[in-house]
Amino acid sequence: MSQYRTHLPQLDDALFMTDGGIETTLIFHDGIALPCFAAFDLLKDAAGTARLEAYFRRYASLASREGIGLVLEAPTWRANADWGRKLGYSDAALAQANRKAIELLVHVRAEFETPDTQIVISGCLGPRGDAYRIDSRMTRDEARAYHQPQIDTLAATEADMVAAFTITYPEEGIGVIDAARQARMPVAVSFTLETDGRLPAGDALRDVIERVDAETGAYAAYYMINCAHPSHFETVLGDGGAWLERIHGIRANASRRSHAELDESADLDDGNPEELGAQYRALNALLPRMNVVGGCCGTDHRHVSAICSAIKGVRAQYASA
Repeated sequence: MSQYRTHLPQLDDALFMTDGGIETTLIFHDGIALPCFAAFDLLKDAAGTARLEAYFRRYASLASREGIGLVLEAPTWRANADWGRKLGYSDAALAQANRKAIELLVHVRAEFETPDTQIVISGCLGPRGDAYRIDSRMTRDEARAYHQPQIDTLAATEADMVAAFTITYPEEGIGVIDAARQARMPVAVSFTLETDGRLPAGDALRDVIERVDAETGAYAAYYMINCAHPSHFETVLGDGGAWLERIHGIRANASRRSHAELDESADLDDGNPEELGAQYRALNALLPRMNVVGGCCGTDHRHVSAICSAIKGVRAQYASA
């Protein structure tokens, strides 16, 4: 039975960290080939499963040392039907991979969770298509039907919530929320942003969050921003408004490169961890509810550690003021 499904502790504003860019870490730091960027494919054998466990244990250990919460995102971003077929998975094998991913995180939580480090297990969802551009666009109902099988599988595990990352247009986010509601699962939705702070579909972030909330009865637990450098979107957060309070999480890129440049890059641009931490500190002043922090492309435990230190410093200043 899920431990936190009835109430997600990160909604109480305590600081929670999450991991960095799992795929770029495995590919560029560990030298592991990931067909279709699919980390879940490592679960097919003992060696790959052990490598994933070591990856998540590093972040659990960091959260424990920092004395803060942790959201463990399952390595299931690519574990949906279209990507599974590209990798040769049957529907049954894909469902089993999703279940095994959650079992792995349950094992990590059992070892590391303490009263100071609550650990939330999240079933990670990815887009049906590309994370950077829109190859085809589903309707709301098509998106719900597409994502329902994976969400239903995750709902039958010990996952506390599901979270959809790198969503590029509003209808897919709405469909994910509809599917999560059908499965009675808490859900977060994270949007990919371009260098102009807009979604790849061209929508303004504020318009999307307000539309998605309006069309779903604000069912999503919260929203996030990921796969963009802070300099790409900080300007769109400066106008104020209640919509900003719906953004709890940031998983930014370390790189300032555009998505097109990242797609064509053969090297890893891992930026500067301390600089990224300072940029998160500045974002914290614009986002009053920002308390789930981690990284995306090019980031690893160094970046997440620097981000956590920066945010903890801001919170300590507020507490002593």
